[in-house]
Amino acid sequence: MGAARRAYLGLGSNIGDRAAHLQFGLDGLAARAGRVVAISPVYETEPVGGPPQPDYLNAGVAVETALSPRELLGVAKALEAEAGREPAAPERRWGPRPLDIDVLIVGDERVDEPDLVVPHPRIHQRAFVLAPLADVAPDLVVAPTAGWQGVRRVALQLRLPKP
Repeated sequence: MGAARRAYLGLGSNIGDRAAHLQFGLDGLAARAGRVVAISPVYETEPVGGPPQPDYLNAGVAVETALSPRELLGVAKALEAEAGREPAAPERRWGPRPLDIDVLIVGDERVDEPDLVVPHPRIHQRAFVLAPLADVAPDLVVAPTAGWQGVRRVALQLRLPKP
């Protein structure tokens, strides 16, 4: 365990009760990763890549954590599995899923390993990551004046878990 710093994670779901899956992920991060300090509004987004599939709900979370990027990935993968996500086979890499948790940024740490790259390598290409990240980290992401393409804010807000 290192010193506490701010980590940003992206949550997504496009199967089953999407809102409940996002809340499950948030509750799990609060219980296992550190203190949740910010939660974005929830956005509905069209899938990017992969097979035809339902739209996603996405949110961003900021956590004060002492976990390493690798430990955060372990927490994310455990929560995904508990939510019913099948182990990723190559042909299902961008397929539909009940819960997806991406480790986006962990302090100023850099990791470049086959199964973990921090900061996440495709943040800048993905409005479904950038829009919620701009809400929880406005100093890191500048929202475009024309708004985000393919991303709609929905009338849903995740609840901060009780400590």
